Amino acid sequence: MEEALKRILQNYYNKKGNIVTILQDIENTFGYIPEEAVNWFSKKINIPASRFFGIATFYGQFHLKPHGKNVITVCTGTTCHVKGSKGLISILRKRLNLHDGEDTTRDGKFTIEHVACEGTCSMAPVVLINGKVYGKISANKLSKKIKIIEKKSDDEAR
Repeated sequence: MEEALKRILQNYYNKKGNIVTILQDIENTFGYIPEEAVNWFSKKINIPASRFFGIATFYGQFHLKPHGKNVITVCTGTTCHVKGSKGLISILRKRLNLHDGEDTTRDGKFTIEHVACEGTCSMAPVVLINGKVYGKISANKLSKKIKIIEKKSDDEAR
């Protein structure tokens, strides 16, 4: 890990970066932002770890825990909520066997996230699967999308 962090630090110095660019590089390198990496940078460039975490928790692009290969983001804004997004989350959690406090499946294939508003109210309820937007999605359509991803993942494992 330290070698990767040193490369990121060198890039930061060479390009006169900022905290956001460091966090982006950490996320790109590890797939999430490990606490150890934040603490390492905090000491190296003398910026409190709390500043890193403040930025990382403000922007939705950053993850403080490892996330699955496939990310399913459910909009929970007012319109999506009224149109059933809470039910979609429940169905997803049950379908993927996620318990309370878990967002990522044990096999690392799926992570469920939710956002306060995706800005696509006319398409509610909205779900993003690996960044692709699916509007007016029903539980049945969502289950079919998950099946397709699982089959593809199984085929790739063979």
